Amino acid sequence: RCSSHCISVGERVAYHGASAEEVRARLDLPRVEIRRTVSSTLDVAHELAADGAPAGTLVVADEQTAGRGRSARHWCSEPGAGIWLTLVERPTDRSALDVLSIRVGLRAARVLDRHAPERVSLKWPNDLLVGGGKVGGILVETRWRDARIDWVALGVGINLRVPTGVSGAAALMAGTSPIDVLAELVPALRGAASARGVLADGELEEYERRDSIRGRMVREPAQGMASGLDRSGALIVRQAGRDVLCRSGSVVLA
Repeated sequence: RCSSHCISVGERVAYHGASAEEVRARLDLPRVEIRRTVSSTLDVAHELAADGAPAGTLVVADEQTAGRGRSARHWCSEPGAGIWLTLVERPTDRSALDVLSIRVGLRAARVLDRHAPERVSLKWPNDLLVGGGKVGGILVETRWRDARIDWVALGVGINLRVPTGVSGAAALMAGTSPIDVLAELVPALRGAASARGVLADGELEEYERRDSIRGRMVREPAQGMASGLDRSGALIVRQAGRDVLCRSGSVVLA
């Protein structure tokens, strides 16, 4: 199946009117793969990376039939309804790996501020929100070779329109150009992947300004009051005068 957003011309596939070569040149990337329908752009990116695709390889698709998120959640990404992408990077700093998803969220939010109807906020660990509704999500998957990072796949999904039958969702402003968003977003993702070390003071301060749950009571991943992040990207939950650091899981508000 092929929508009007992602059309095949001979053996070539265009993405919102742009060929892979045109997208590659505009974004200054070594390789761009455009697919009509995939299970997940993450799956394609891992296959390409295993075959030696260089850092900066970008996979975009018009539709995902088995997009995935944290905790093995799956969903379908409707044709033309969003920006579904995965970027392959090959970082070397292990200390930055734990905070990579947070950094991607911060930098993506800065970009999407210019294309969303209001300021983008963040919900730990990987949700992008507009007006309290989820406009996008992030999933970072790492592959190792012995004790060395072989590559990371940065998966990002952003709604161009609110998905059919999905409550609690949001979208970018009507008429937003996916190509324009990619032109801003991909360099931001590459910058996040190249950053080193744990979160810096400026990053923690920016996260606090965008934090949608700080000061609110949560019951998962631990019961208490959400109190921001530490430098390792862990969620701080205040419980009866002591702080609990949560490094995995998803937030459920009390």
